[in-house]
Amino acid sequence: MATPTEQQDKKGFLNFIEKWGNRLPDPFFIFVYLAVFVVLLSWLVSSLGTTVVHPGTGEELAIQSIVSGEGIRYILAETINNFTGFAPLGLVLVMMLGIGLAERVGLMETAIKKSILNAPKSLITYAVIFTGIMGNLASDAAFILVPPLAAMVFASVGRHPLAGLAAGFAGTGAGFTANILITGTDALLSGISTEAARTIDDTMIVTPVDNWYFMSASVVVMAIVGAIITEKLIEPRLGKYTGRTDNSFEPVTKQENKGLLNALIAGAVYIGLIALLLFFPGSPVRNEDGGIIPSPFLSGIVPIILFFFITVAVAYGITVKKITESKDIPAYMGDAIKDMSGYIVLIFAAAQFISYFNWSNLGIWLAVNSAEFLTSINMTGLPVMVGFSILAALLNLLIFSGSAQWALMAPIFIPMFMLLDYHPAFVQLAFRIADSSTNIITPLNPYILIVLAFMREYDKKAGLGTLISLMLPYSLIFFGVWLVMMIIFALTGLPIGPGISLRM
Repeated sequence: MATPTEQQDKKGFLNFIEKWGNRLPDPFFIFVYLAVFVVLLSWLVSSLGTTVVHPGTGEELAIQSIVSGEGIRYILAETINNFTGFAPLGLVLVMMLGIGLAERVGLMETAIKKSILNAPKSLITYAVIFTGIMGNLASDAAFILVPPLAAMVFASVGRHPLAGLAAGFAGTGAGFTANILITGTDALLSGISTEAARTIDDTMIVTPVDNWYFMSASVVVMAIVGAIITEKLIEPRLGKYTGRTDNSFEPVTKQENKGLLNALIAGAVYIGLIALLLFFPGSPVRNEDGGIIPSPFLSGIVPIILFFFITVAVAYGITVKKITESKDIPAYMGDAIKDMSGYIVLIFAAAQFISYFNWSNLGIWLAVNSAEFLTSINMTGLPVMVGFSILAALLNLLIFSGSAQWALMAPIFIPMFMLLDYHPAFVQLAFRIADSSTNIITPLNPYILIVLAFMREYDKKAGLGTLISLMLPYSLIFFGVWLVMMIIFALTGLPIGPGISLRM
């Protein structure tokens, strides 16, 4: 029987979103249908004799019909290359070899437990939010680990466990895009951005570190903001908890502590060696002028990060005896790649859609005309970027997968904004803060039901409406603060990553 909260929610806006969102096809088929749509649209627009002047080369380009002999030959010749040459595919799989190894040997879980369980009472809330944000290194595993662990820690110190659960879910979900380290998300989104940006400039590269400064600052800001929301809004509303508090997690063992220490030592040694290579006179990873921006170091940051995670994971795994022989390492890496199978399938369809969109010249045609329209109505300033971010936040209520949503939006909006002189990495940033903020309120988030199950361990009457009402303040305030941060970075010219600001 549904609770009163659930019955009330069935008549509300969130139920409407859930109902219609669930009617959307799987993201794989969304891209299949879009590819078919592009094929038909290319034929229609081409038949009208439409052309567009490329803003970079000045060349007049005709819209190429995919429903033609040349188009069919293109599909047959390039389908495999579209997939294997799609930039995000290699970037993400390489990153997951290292991050997945660290997750499989237990390093991520131990680090998360250590961060929360050992935090001083006065800093518990900050530790929970911070750990949740940083937990995206463990990808979706953080959704399973952080919220229930945070609830248990809050209960153990006499605070309301649902406040801890809400704080953990907020940090993990709404703060998903931020991190001090470079993660798989950075690699994935930058790869898609690069593919889209090359419609305008075939030399453009958006690297995984192009949003690093902003995202690193976001970790600190959002940890503080999330803690204030928890302590000033959520806990007072929940009141005093008088229910069961006998949930427990296995504590960090002596061996795991030793493994974590060895991983930190190995990581410090690795970073020291990289720093030595970077600052060595005549270093091959610097540019011709001896600088770092741009440089082979930044363009090659993905393998550097890969070997960092392999180093710390192996040190931890050997210590806790999760790695007892050399063949264990590729076995764990293989398991991590297995978890990426759904992503690989999705990328195959997305790569075809983006490739058809670009080959037909529909992408450049749409970008040029959209940019000219915005210019004609004098909407070329920062407000248009804010509007784009709000649109992305609304779309995330219907398309939970950030990679799927960005693969859909990037080919349209990145070229358009580039023609308005916005750097593609800044457009990517505007998308990321919107997508991340609304993760915790879309009913299409599969982890909402898992968190709801954790919640019912402390409140049997809790329903979807209960959870959403707890998470809505985090979502709205996180998004608002992030928009203010984005505007401050833009107006002051602060770089959002090495050498990257609002304009190109």
